[in-house]
Amino acid sequence: MKRLIITRTQSISVNVPGEYLYVLSKPDIELTLSARFEVAGSEQQKVCITIHHKAPRTVARTSLRGTSADRAKLTLFGRIIIDPKCPQSNSFLEERILLLSPNARGEAVPELEILTDDVKCSHAASISSLDKNQLFYLQSRGLKMKLAEKLLVESFLA
Repeated sequence: MKRLIITRTQSISVNVPGEYLYVLSKPDIELTLSARFEVAGSEQQKVCITIHHKAPRTVARTSLRGTSADRAKLTLFGRIIIDPKCPQSNSFLEERILLLSPNARGEAVPELEILTDDVKCSHAASISSLDKNQLFYLQSRGLKMKLAEKLLVESFLA
């Protein structure tokens, strides 16, 4: 597990699957975490990201997104922990997976562990395939199917 103690406001990008722990250790700091993953073939990747609020008035915005193609499987496991004596913390966890083929699989598992009150904490999770209406629209503007798919995937991961 990769562990990082956050002592100042910062933004972090992650693109290598694995286990990560980010500890917000000082009051009034903010973390923006963006994690992006692509799996294909017969790959099976699991990403575990934990945001641990250990100080009051900390803020975290976590966005986990990935695509799964062919027979691959992507699992996104996000967890937010807000310790006791950490009031006025604010945390949001987003997990989104885009399936690019009929046999592709995805699993989004958000978890909130809130051990105090006077906090704002929420999550969102979705697993979907490419929107046929968006593909049709791009094709009606002269784009080939493969290019339309590529653009939609790029915008999803942006």
